[in-house]
Amino acid sequence: MAAAAFFALCPRCGAKGLFSGLTGFAPKCSTCGLDYQAFNVGDGPAAFLTMVIGGLVLGLGLWIEFTLEPPLWLLLLLLAPLVLGATVWGLRVTKAALLAAEFKRKAAEATGKDIKPE
Repeated sequence: MAAAAFFALCPRCGAKGLFSGLTGFAPKCSTCGLDYQAFNVGDGPAAFLTMVIGGLVLGLGLWIEFTLEPPLWLLLLLLAPLVLGATVWGLRVTKAALLAAEFKRKAAEATGKDIKPE
């Protein structure tokens, strides 16, 4: 599951090509045909990354500001690519990990059909 997350591999066959863009899943695996659209990763990774990366970059920015006292434009020049890169990389890894976890656990949408009436 970790390999699928870090290297964007299909959780079924291990082929490359889980993503069709920066953070969007491909429609299906080009090797085994696994339908990636059937999985619901949701917005959990984005919310989590916003808090974690935001906190880390804020701490780093404050440390740089009070230690080195650079001009504001230099601070933005340093931190903006860091935020962008960490967010894109983090989204790819967390979305791939959640998709692989759903595949491994055979997760499906709850329909209530498996509940017995009392």
